[in-house]
Amino acid sequence: MKLAKLIGYQKGSVVSREVIRKQTGTVSVFAFDKGEGLSEHTAPFDALVYILDGEANIYISGKKHLAKEEELIIMPANKPHSLKAVKRFKMLLIMIRS
Repeated sequence: MKLAKLIGYQKGSVVSREVIRKQTGTVSVFAFDKGEGLSEHTAPFDALVYILDGEANIYISGKKHLAKEEELIIMPANKPHSLKAVKRFKMLLIMIRS
């Protein structure tokens, strides 16, 4: 399975697809058009983001991180975070619940 091919870009949108959901966590893929993002929020679980394609600014507790293709970043539980596409990008999101 090629993760980047599981989801396509849509103009002006954020698209997501859940790959697996278990009691211990979820795995999802997202596609963000340029300039799109997710507003600041917190989650009660650690999350790992792996960039499949493109570039994104990922903000964790107000600190900006530029994430590029084939890079990953961990977003710690209960820390405010947000995402914004520098150019369109796809990511794999792994949420770990236990």
